Amino acid sequence: MCQLFINADSHLWSSKTRSLRIDGVVTSIRLEHYFWHTLQEIAQRDQVSLNQLITRLYLESLDADHDAGNFTSFLRVCCARYLSLAADGYLQRNDTTPLAGINASEILSHEAAQARQRQVRWPN
Repeated sequence: MCQLFINADSHLWSSKTRSLRIDGVVTSIRLEHYFWHTLQEIAQRDQVSLNQLITRLYLESLDADHDAGNFTSFLRVCCARYLSLAADGYLQRNDTTPLAGINASEILSHEAAQARQRQVRWPN
């Protein structure tokens, strides 16, 4: 099993810092290349630039009253959820349907039902 991870391209876990402007403020975000690649895939799917995607995620997270104190962690989780949703069959990675066009309420309800069946409780 470990060979799948150990022998993967080491470039994937090396970090890259990008500077961008979010809501008029210049900021830097440092992520591993793997996450940058995944965010770029999501941006292309939604037909926006990477900076536009990140800005949208930031502003929508603020609108939802999320703590933006660790925004890079939020971005990593967004990537993991995107890949998990694809692995679970909720979306297709090669699809060009923007994520805004996907029924999020239905997916979230289905996920919650599956978690109840497994008796898994998400920590608060």
